[in-house]
Amino acid sequence: MLSQLSVKNLAVVEKLDLSFTSGMSTVTGETGAGKSILLQALNLALGHRSDSTLVRHGKDKAEVSAVFEVENQQKIHDYLKQHSLDEDGECVLRRIVTSDGRSKAFINGTSVPLSVLRGVGELLIDMHGQNEHQLLLRPDQQRDLLDAYAQNSTACVALNVIVAEYNTICNTIDELNNNQDLKQQQQELLHHQLDELEAAALIQEDLDTIENDFKASANAASLIEQTSTILSQLEEENGVNTQLMALSYSLSQAANTDEKLAPIAELLTSAQVQTQESIYELTRYLSALSFDEETTKNLEERLSELHNLARKHSCQITELIEVKNKISTELDVIGDVGASINDLEEQKAALTKHYNEKSDALSKVRTEKAKRLSHLVTEAMQVLGMPGSAFIADLPKKAEGVHYNGNENINFLVKTNMGSDFKALKKVASGGELSRISLAISVISSDSEYTPTLIFDEVDVGISGAVAEVVGQKLKQLSNNYQILCITHLAQVAAFGHQHLRVHKSQTDDGAQTTVMQLSNDERIDEIARILGGAIITDNARNAAAEMIKLSL
Repeated sequence: MLSQLSVKNLAVVEKLDLSFTSGMSTVTGETGAGKSILLQALNLALGHRSDSTLVRHGKDKAEVSAVFEVENQQKIHDYLKQHSLDEDGECVLRRIVTSDGRSKAFINGTSVPLSVLRGVGELLIDMHGQNEHQLLLRPDQQRDLLDAYAQNSTACVALNVIVAEYNTICNTIDELNNNQDLKQQQQELLHHQLDELEAAALIQEDLDTIENDFKASANAASLIEQTSTILSQLEEENGVNTQLMALSYSLSQAANTDEKLAPIAELLTSAQVQTQESIYELTRYLSALSFDEETTKNLEERLSELHNLARKHSCQITELIEVKNKISTELDVIGDVGASINDLEEQKAALTKHYNEKSDALSKVRTEKAKRLSHLVTEAMQVLGMPGSAFIADLPKKAEGVHYNGNENINFLVKTNMGSDFKALKKVASGGELSRISLAISVISSDSEYTPTLIFDEVDVGISGAVAEVVGQKLKQLSNNYQILCITHLAQVAAFGHQHLRVHKSQTDDGAQTTVMQLSNDERIDEIARILGGAIITDNARNAAAEMIKLSL
C-alpha cells in the first residue's frame, strides 16, 4: 500500500509530506483548491507523462517520492527481482522533472527507464477517475480479474505452459518441413554418391597400394632388367656375395690373432648376411614380377576410376572409404529428421488433446463465473445510481486452435440506460458512470487479486443523497481488501473514510500555494459540516456531520 507521499515544487505545491494509512482515505476541499495535485504527483511517481509546466514557477525542478509497503505483494517482488532492483519490504518510487522538461526516474534509489517505472506503477496503483487511464479498461486486466474472481489464475498459467510447449514444437516442425525439399535433394545426391562408392568395391589395402602397383606394372620390363643385373652381380661365382664371404672369413681368422679386429669382422659378416637376404628378396621379387600388358591396363583403368572418385569428393584415394562412411552417416541423420517430424507430430497431437481438456475445463468455469459476476455487478450498478444499467462479462470464442489464455476472449460490456446497446467498457462516455461501474466491479471482485491501492477520483459525480451513501458504503467495503483513496465532493462519501485529508489553497507573495493536512476528529466534523452547509458552519451542520460519521462506523 501507499504509505508516504513527498512533493517538492510541483505546480502550486511548494512542499508536502503526507502519510497514508490502510483502509479508506478521503480527500476533500473546496472547488479549485487543488485536489487534483495529489493525482498529478502520484502520476509522476508512477511514470506517467511529465512536462516543464509542472515545475513550480521560479524553481529549477520538481520532485515526487512515493513509498509503498510491498511485503506481501508477490507480483511486485517478482517484477523488482526481474529488473535487479533491491527491496526490503518497501518500494520507493522517485521522479524528478526539471524546468527544461527533462525527467529522471528512480526505484529504490536506482536510476531506471521510464518504462520500468510505469511497469511497477501499474502493479501498485489503479486509478479510477474521469479521463484517467485505468487498468480495468485493458482486455488482459479484464481476463485476469475474471480468472481471479473464478479462482482460475493457476489453471490459466498451467494452460499457458502447455501452449508455449505446443508453439515450440510447431515452430520446430515448420522449420523442418521448410527444409524438406532441400533435404530431399541432398538425400538424392548422397544416395547417388554412396551408390558410386559402393559399386567401386573399395578395399583399404588396395587403395593403399594401387598407385605403386600400377607404377610397377607399367615399368615391369625395365625393373626386370635392372633387378636381374643387380642380382647377377650379387650372386655370380666371383660376385659381391662370394667376395664378402671370403673377406669375412679372412678377417675372422685375423681376429683370432688380434681381438681388436673382432667387431670389424662382425660388421663384415653382417654385411654378407644382409647381402644374402637381398639376394633372396630380389629373387622372390623377380618371380612375382611379370610383364603383362593386360594387368597394366586393368590397373590403369582401376586407378583412373579411383582418381575420379577422389576428385569428386576432394580427397585422397586412400580416404575414399572414410568418405563413404561419412556419407552413410549423413543419410542416416537425414532419415532421422523424417522420424523426428513424426515424433514431433505425435507430441503435438498429445499436447493438443491435453490443451483441449484443460481449456474446456477453464471455459466451463469462466462461463459460470462470468454469469455470476455479470448479475452481481448489474445489481451493484442499480444501487450506485445507475437504474436500467447492466453489465455483461462477455466471452466471445476465439478461432479454433491452441491459444494462450484459453479459447475465449474476455470483454466487459455495459449499457448505462434501459434500451441502449451494450458497449465495451472503454467506450462508456461519462467519467462518473465509468467510475461507478469500476467501483461496482471492484467491490464484487474484491476477493480477487488486484493492485494493492485503488484511487477513485470524484466517483460521486452526478449522484447525491441515498445513492451517495451507498457509494461510501461500497468504498468502505472495498477497503477491507485494498487501500482506498477517494477524492470526493460529497459528505456522505467522505464520512466513511478511516483517514480524512483536506486540501487548501492560499495566496502568498510567491503566488498560489496548496497544502494538504490530515484532519483530527473535530476538524473532520467541521469539514463535513462545511460540505453540507457551505462557508458558514452552523451547529446543526456540525451535529449532522457528527451523526453521519457515527453512522458510517
